Amino acid sequence: MADIAADGPFSAFPGVERWFVVLSGTGVSLAFPGGDRVIRAGDPPLRFDGGAAPGCRLLEGPTRDLNLMLRDSSGVMEQVDPGVAWGPGLVHRGLFTAVAGRWSRAGEVRRLGAHSLLWEDVSDAGDWRFEPDDPGVRVPGWWLGLATDNVPVPVR
Repeated sequence: MADIAADGPFSAFPGVERWFVVLSGTGVSLAFPGGDRVIRAGDPPLRFDGGAAPGCRLLEGPTRDLNLMLRDSSGVMEQVDPGVAWGPGLVHRGLFTAVAGRWSRAGEVRRLGAHSLLWEDVSDAGDWRFEPDDPGVRVPGWWLGLATDNVPVPVR
């Protein structure tokens, strides 16, 4: 997680695949050579080259954001669909919760608080599910996945 309190450029991370979402606040406008991209809380994750270092302009005040940054691999960041199984063939997978709820996998259940990170080396232990305590929340969390050159990232 990162807090953005003022306009300015993102740090450059050459050779890094970067995923970005706004957790709270109104959002940001990122200036890329091909045009600006506005990202607001609740929008799908934005994937871009970490070396791009786009300029960042706050829309209406500070934001809190989540980044997934991967070097020498590829990955995926997807919004959680409550109760829907998630478990693509990845080397590592994780869950970042926006709200409290219940994670489950093949009979195993864990209570997770808001802004928790659950991470594992993938095994054949089954698909993951997340049920937020508040079923009306728009985005309860994000699935995070890491692949290697030998294991492509599944596309859903």
